[in-house]
Amino acid sequence: MSGVMKRMGMIFRAKANKALDRAEDPRETLDYSYQKQLELLQKVRRGVADVATSRKRLELQLNQLQTQSTKLEDQGRKALALGREDLAREALSRRAALQQQVTDLETQHTTLQGEEEKLTLAAQRLQAKVDAFRTKKETIKATYTAAQAQTRIGEAFSGISEEMGDVGMAIQRAEDKTAQLQARAGAIDELLASGALEDQTGGKDDIQSELDRLSGGSDVELELQRMKAELAGGSSSSQQAIEGGQNGQSANGQPQDTPRFDKQ
Repeated sequence: MSGVMKRMGMIFRAKANKALDRAEDPRETLDYSYQKQLELLQKVRRGVADVATSRKRLELQLNQLQTQSTKLEDQGRKALALGREDLAREALSRRAALQQQVTDLETQHTTLQGEEEKLTLAAQRLQAKVDAFRTKKETIKATYTAAQAQTRIGEAFSGISEEMGDVGMAIQRAEDKTAQLQARAGAIDELLASGALEDQTGGKDDIQSELDRLSGGSDVELELQRMKAELAGGSSSSQQAIEGGQNGQSANGQPQDTPRFDKQ
């Protein structure tokens, strides 16, 4: 059962992967990746801005503390000049506390400044990568679009070729049917002319058919009489020639002299 479930899971993943592959558009994927990189770059820039803001705030606090420290030093000096050593000591004590805060803020300022420089450098590098990716993305998209257009044109030509093949087959079938119909029409005409097939259209009735038959018979009789006349005429000519040969004598009843050929 476990093996069957694993196999079903593998088949499902394979089908899902194939479906996702058909649905995926590389151009959309590239645009999405570019958008994510822009968002990351924006976060880095925002981080640089936050660090810079914190550094600037520390600088303002340092300036205030240094101003207060200078003021306490002046107050202690004046109190000591007036013989108020206690006030001078208090002023110097407060100044020392402020000085410790100044030292801590300066350390934080140095740390923030280093972080700001690192983030600024990272932002610059990331900006260069994003720009390079954008150029490559547009190149890939243009290439993909051109390849897709070529594929569609090829498929269109292939479809046209298949369609033209179908058209050629249709023309051939039409020509075959036309020839078949012409042959059938010719056969019907011959059958109608010979009388083997009766014309049901009412074009000829029985009387007309009989007249046509008699007319055809008359033509045959006339041709036969003509041939007999020719034969009779030929026989008369032959008889006259024969009679002329038998009567090859002179008018006085003597046979005509037959020419002699003397032997040389």
